[in-house]
Amino acid sequence: MAESADRLIPARPTLPRLRKAAAGCRACPLWESATQTVFGEGPAPAAALFVGEQPGDHEDTEGRPFVGPAGRLFDEWVARGTRRIHAKPTWTEVQACRPWLEAELAVVQPKVLVCLGATAAQSLLGKQFRVTKDRGRWLESDLAPHVMATIHPSAILRQRDKESRQEELAALVKDLKLAATAL
Repeated sequence: MAESADRLIPARPTLPRLRKAAAGCRACPLWESATQTVFGEGPAPAAALFVGEQPGDHEDTEGRPFVGPAGRLFDEWVARGTRRIHAKPTWTEVQACRPWLEAELAVVQPKVLVCLGATAAQSLLGKQFRVTKDRGRWLESDLAPHVMATIHPSAILRQRDKESRQEELAALVKDLKLAATAL
């Protein structure tokens, strides 16, 4: 059973302090198949913050978000064998990790928050949130002045044909252009 990371959040958090504390987190079983914690990067405060999903193999290897295929198209994948498995975390795991995300949001204070994919959106906006229904528009939230959700870019790569991939890419670009209007 997963615990909460609440007790691990440092007093007076900064990104370096959060990153250091997160490295020792064992609040849920996600750490068991990881080689290291993959914490967010960037300045604090920041104009925009993109929240993705569970790190994949390249992120785990490098300890940085969005570095492999994810960096090229915010990609995600399922790794097998000795590579880090990127499967959808359970709701219990999401809730166990939520204090890290809340602390990072408090430190970064983004003007624009973009949730990439269902896991990120539901983690922050509630289990009932549906990206397919509410993507690409501004959402009411106290998380940031401007909050939106869109598909995780890996959804583009999972499309069955080139035409579908182009349509999904165009829709993602449209969503991100809306996010850029608030910067």
